[in-house]
Amino acid sequence: MFKPTGSWVAIPTPYNENGKVDFAGFSTLVDFHVANGTSELFVMGSAGEVTLLSLEERQEIIRQVIKMSKGKIPVFFNSSLPSTADTVKFAQYAEAEGADGLIFTVPPYLLPPQHAVLEHMRACMKSVSIPVGVYNNPARLGVNLEPDTLSTLAEENPNFIVDKEAMPHVEQLVEVKRKAGDQLNILCCDYPKYSIVLPTLALGGNGTANIGGNVIPEEMAVISRPWDSVEKMEECRQLYFKFFPLLKALYWFSNPIVIKAALRILGLPSGKLRLPYPELEGDKLVQLRELMTELGVIEKYGQK
Repeated sequence: MFKPTGSWVAIPTPYNENGKVDFAGFSTLVDFHVANGTSELFVMGSAGEVTLLSLEERQEIIRQVIKMSKGKIPVFFNSSLPSTADTVKFAQYAEAEGADGLIFTVPPYLLPPQHAVLEHMRACMKSVSIPVGVYNNPARLGVNLEPDTLSTLAEENPNFIVDKEAMPHVEQLVEVKRKAGDQLNILCCDYPKYSIVLPTLALGGNGTANIGGNVIPEEMAVISRPWDSVEKMEECRQLYFKFFPLLKALYWFSNPIVIKAALRILGLPSGKLRLPYPELEGDKLVQLRELMTELGVIEKYGQK
């Protein structure tokens, strides 16, 4: 069963001038990542403004993105909805459409206890046969997926193959690796305040689930390679340190505020953000452009 590794980029949802989903823009972004070494794509995560998309839009995104990406690059879709029943229904829809894989999260705002989280995830994972994973982001969702929960789910569900971690405790990474590392590929976020990229790879993790790859895809592909040689470790560290200021900038505000501004600077599809997200403007926008210029990002990736 396919397991994501390397640079797994969470892409934004591009919009047209009228605020509708820009499917031609999606196609451009898919081809951009194929051409620049991204391993997999993650669609309709927090970077994709998922909570601001209607159910009909989410279904259409699945249909269209599968058509444009199939045979080019694996795509996992966020399949999380507030209730277990709705999540299962949506997951089964995505599987029927031909999705490569699905990601589940703890339902937002509800703050369920850990045993309820286990039952929710168990029901979701057992409802489909395609590869599935979890996105563990307690800062956004309010609940941590504990290592014992992940280990139990991995033992019970052969299609549970990836753990996307976004939390600041290396202990979590160690325990997941100890208890479920043979079953689960561990990929971490690139949030600089957590700075768990290097620890994840040092522990035998499999890559990153990142947003930096939206603007520096080749560099994030190199940074995200599993460490199976000293050369890869040293090249990863060198590039990570070099582009750390850009990663910090991309997280000035909640995703995808800065990501979309950076894509517009490069001339890539993005569109305006949906309210209540604000556009990046003023001094911060100037600083972002200057940083991207200084690091050679605009020269390399700017669309001519």
